[in-house]
Amino acid sequence: MTGLKKAWNIISTALVVIVVLCAVFLMGSRLLGFRVFNVISGSMEPTYSVGDLIYVKSVNVNEIKVGDPITFVLNENLVVATHRVVQIDTENKCFYTKGDANDTVDAAPVHFNNVIGVPQFSVPLLGYVSDFIQNPPGTYIALAIGLLLVVAVFLPDLLSKKNKAAAGAEVSAAAAAVSAEAAEASQENERLKAELEALKAQLGGNQAPSTVAETESDAASETETE
Repeated sequence: MTGLKKAWNIISTALVVIVVLCAVFLMGSRLLGFRVFNVISGSMEPTYSVGDLIYVKSVNVNEIKVGDPITFVLNENLVVATHRVVQIDTENKCFYTKGDANDTVDAAPVHFNNVIGVPQFSVPLLGYVSDFIQNPPGTYIALAIGLLLVVAVFLPDLLSKKNKAAAGAEVSAAAAAVSAEAAEASQENERLKAELEALKAQLGGNQAPSTVAETESDAASETETE
């Protein structure tokens, strides 16, 4: 039973660590100034593949060089894309970009104001997880899994404490029963002592008159003899 409990603790702890790491990569990174985007096209393969999660940090556009990948707002519908800079037009304040997997340069240049930032790193396949969690029913499933993991981690300890409490209650009850029996035995001993004292007293009272009677009888005899 102990071995099974240890195995379960290891498994549940590993699952919790995985969930925490996913949460950090999905949400905690925003606290460090990253914006996270899910790759949904293969235009930047093999650098970024479909399902990758890329972490973008805002930079000064003057620091961007030819060859750097940039993440930018593509059109008025606020579609976001990540392509590589192939030319910089400082006079018109725009970048010309191209996807690594594309054969031609993008038709529309990217104005400096539309640049979100530069990708710093990516996590393969985590984009699928992000997309699943952010959209129902994945959101509800993720919450349910999180609750189950919390229960799974703390339930063995709760059951152990409950069993210990039950065992302690049984020990206390047994101790109380023993104490009650001891008290009852003590009372019985006191009762027996009282009865013995009463019996002794009774026997003592009966012997004194008998002795007096015998003495008087002897005296009478002696008187009769005279």
